[in-house]
Amino acid sequence: MNAIILSAIWGIVMMFAGVFTKDKSIPKYLAYAGIIILFISNALELNNGTLLFSVDAHDMLRTNSFNLTFIAIALACTAIYFLLSGRDIEKVGEHVAEYFALIFFILCGVSLSATFNTLLFLFLGIEIMSIPLYILTASDKRNLKSNEAGLKYFLMGSFSTGIMLMGIAFIYGGTPNASFYISNIMLGAGKMPVMIAIGLVFLLVSMAFKVSAAPFHFWTPDVYDGAPTVFTSFMSTIIKVAGFFAFIRLFENSFGTIHDQWQNLIIFITVATLLIGNVTAVFQQSVKRMLAYSSIAQAGFMLLALFALNDKAKEGIILYSAAYSLATIGLFAILIKMEDYTIEGFNGLAKKQPFLALCAVVFLLSLTGIPLTAGFQSKFYMLMAAVENGHNFWLVIVAVLFAAISAYYYFRVIQAMYFKEPAREDMVQVADVTPGFRILLAVTALLIIVLGVYPEIVLGWMYH
Repeated sequence: MNAIILSAIWGIVMMFAGVFTKDKSIPKYLAYAGIIILFISNALELNNGTLLFSVDAHDMLRTNSFNLTFIAIALACTAIYFLLSGRDIEKVGEHVAEYFALIFFILCGVSLSATFNTLLFLFLGIEIMSIPLYILTASDKRNLKSNEAGLKYFLMGSFSTGIMLMGIAFIYGGTPNASFYISNIMLGAGKMPVMIAIGLVFLLVSMAFKVSAAPFHFWTPDVYDGAPTVFTSFMSTIIKVAGFFAFIRLFENSFGTIHDQWQNLIIFITVATLLIGNVTAVFQQSVKRMLAYSSIAQAGFMLLALFALNDKAKEGIILYSAAYSLATIGLFAILIKMEDYTIEGFNGLAKKQPFLALCAVVFLLSLTGIPLTAGFQSKFYMLMAAVENGHNFWLVIVAVLFAAISAYYYFRVIQAMYFKEPAREDMVQVADVTPGFRILLAVTALLIIVLGVYPEIVLGWMYH
């Protein structure tokens, strides 16, 4: 509750900051202060239930250590994103305060998506996350690709929203007590009613659109590639994992008792997502576009949590949220500084910028799932959750094989940095790298290694 209200309030504060000051640095520092306040307020609620605002939500919102832990991770990763990429947000355009305001409104939607207890609040949370993203995607008005990406994202998002509303309507009509509360759908162990089944499929399709799971992923590469890179970083991390968290909450609380009746649908989507994401990423020459397809592949691994739907899956999605977000935000922070986004643009980076190359290696190894990184632990928890489910063990083998394929395209970047020469010796590969940026990048890489060795640092919050 603290994070929902404070993020909305701070979004309004950022809007007024844009009215009363033209200095681009002031909104940035206000955003730093706001995200710290949000994190502290959420930590108070997580630790001892301290509510800064007492609002009777009529049980339409429900908080526990699980969703408050996820919100804490989302806020912490956003803080790192602000610190690493705040200066780059200033360079997108003239409306810096408004960009930060939209991000705080998105965080309000993230908090709603993590705590909803009714289908209406699920809809509100997803839309509050999505609508500001349409604006941020098209925020680079001078770039035709940004405008095209914003329009494409808006059209696809609107279409998936319509499907979600249709699914909610079917479930409301098929529920015996006609309730929007997810805990009141009351499905027993028997056969699923037809209207509930139709509503479930519609919700599954719409949520798959939101998290870019195949075969509903086709908007992702163009939107991620066309959006300003600094906003692609936020879109492909915090927003994606928030969508998955809402996915798991919805299906566990509403349809958990009939898990076996819709599990095969999840298996199909999982395999298709792993296949399309990994195989297509192999052929990309642009690192930014490769990361777009890799985010689809990572979505396939996160879908294992929905397939398993057990305690290990909950721990896995929490750890995956932290590991994937930290590694991707760090990698995009380096990519933003690059003059050339192609893989060839990384040639010889280790000679000219050895520290940046070393940090990039840590991020890429984590995304691959190499031991001693948070990415390895998160993938391990996902695979363990699937094994504990006790069904379709072949899916675990498929996931491991595709994880091995992902090593190819991630290691291509490492190979370019360490074993290839740049096209020109006088080529400027990286610009605007400050000592503060290097320190923050080192902290991010260190966090990934620490979580890879001690994952209980994050998982312990769930059982506080």
